Order: sequence, then structure tokens, then C-alpha cells
Amino acid sequence: MVMAVGSPKVAVAVFIVKENKLLIGKRQACVAHSYFSVPSGHLEFGESFEECATREVKEETGLDIMKIKILKVTNNLFRDDEENLASHYVVILVRAVLVDPNQIPQNLEPQKCDGWEWYDWENLPNPLVPQFKSAIKQGFNPFQDNFKEY
Repeated sequence: MVMAVGSPKVAVAVFIVKENKLLIGKRQACVAHSYFSVPSGHLEFGESFEECATREVKEETGLDIMKIKILKVTNNLFRDDEENLASHYVVILVRAVLVDPNQIPQNLEPQKCDGWEWYDWENLPNPLVPQFKSAIKQGFNPFQDNFKEY
């Protein structure tokens, strides 16, 4: 029997675009260890999605972002069959650009990420975190406005 781990959590994933490239790092955290992902993190109490995106990017990379736009919302259920646990994440996918395009990303959380690199949209690293890979298979493209009204 799989046991649920708490209430659903909300996270914001930030697709920083520069020309035809995205800023992506290889995760070292316990969730999705060794998978590639964009800067992301949990929404804190009282925070807007834009505030969360700005804070997480600054904490992880030292970069300043602007022009933050919500592109897609995903609903993700994860199972850890080894420990019989399940978690539920709602992930807000946003696009942003650098305040200063000459800024260089820093790895400010080396315990959580191997470092940040710019990857061409047509040549993304593998493996991507499952929710990012799934969104791409469904037509998500951070260089286009993807958000659909329901």
C-alpha cells in the first residue's frame, strides 16, 4: 500500500531564456537526483508565483530576472515504490529573462546542483526531470506562450 506524504505542494519552475537557450543544472537533491532541471523551488506562504521565481533564481544562481510570465501549470503525482510513499506537486512553469544579459550564473547551492549551463532548446541534456520531459511531450515550449484557459 502506498502512503501519501502530506498535502499537495506547490513549486515554481523558472525557464530563463536567452536567445534559443535555457539555463539548466544537474540536480543533487534527494528528489530527482542526477536529473537535469531549470531553477525551481517551493512556494512560500504569502508569496506570489513571480516572487517565488525571483527568490529561487537568486538563491540558486545569483541571477536577477524580469518579465516573468506563467506558461503552464502541471499536476504531478510521484511514487517511490521502494519506500511505498507518494507525493503530489502542482508546478507552475514560468518564463523569465535576465535583467542583465551579461550576468553569469553561479552555483550557490552546490549541495543541490552540480552547476548551471546554457543549453540549446534543440539539444537539451538527459535525463530531464519527469515533469519537464512530460510537458515537452505535450507540446510545451518555453519560447512560446503555452498557457491554455480551462
